[in-house]
Amino acid sequence: MFSIIIPVFNESKNIETLINEIDINLKEYLHYEIILVNDASTDNTLDVIKEIKNNKIIIISNIVNKGQSFCIHKGIKKSSNNIIVTIDGDGQNNPKDIPKLLNLYLSKNIDLVGGLRLNRQDSFIKIYSSRIANFFRSKILNDECSDTGCSLKVFNKIIFLKFPYFDGIHRFLPAMFKGFGYKTAFTTVDHRKRKFGISKYGTMNRLFKGIRDIIKVKRLLKQIK
Repeated sequence: MFSIIIPVFNESKNIETLINEIDINLKEYLHYEIILVNDASTDNTLDVIKEIKNNKIIIISNIVNKGQSFCIHKGIKKSSNNIIVTIDGDGQNNPKDIPKLLNLYLSKNIDLVGGLRLNRQDSFIKIYSSRIANFFRSKILNDECSDTGCSLKVFNKIIFLKFPYFDGIHRFLPAMFKGFGYKTAFTTVDHRKRKFGISKYGTMNRLFKGIRDIIKVKRLLKQIK
């Protein structure tokens, strides 16, 4: 039993295909829920997800846009299960990798399993800025994760909710779990080109904010040592 949390913002052309792929790739699993957190989309995303015929779906809708971390945190608090799966709503993460992460999580008694995007399908500047942020983060936080920005993760809900919340926490889950003494593991996953729409996050803004957040997390982790 697990809960899949999917934040969505203006993904009306991607989300139904993603839900269908999840169903196809998880047909051997009987008990799971899909929590869609609509982050005040300005297109018809909310209408689209309301029309999807799937009794596993739970819809949460924000009145104003709050960002990925808020949506993931809100979805997790609403979830019914202790095993959490997070995945992007744009279709770039491949749902076929969810069983791979779940099997590793369950078989090795690990608290967080993170995906590492193989052959990442993004623009050069987006990949390059992520590499810079990953370099600084790994040097400062020693989280042993080369791709903390990959949204495809499986982790323990109870542990997650113990962490102090901050905007951007979803990019620092490996550091938070490892820093608080929990077991982490990582495995390669597929990555696909975005079919419709555009990325909702400014590359350079995310880079500079990420560096500020690294300092914040470093101070936070120092408090527990």
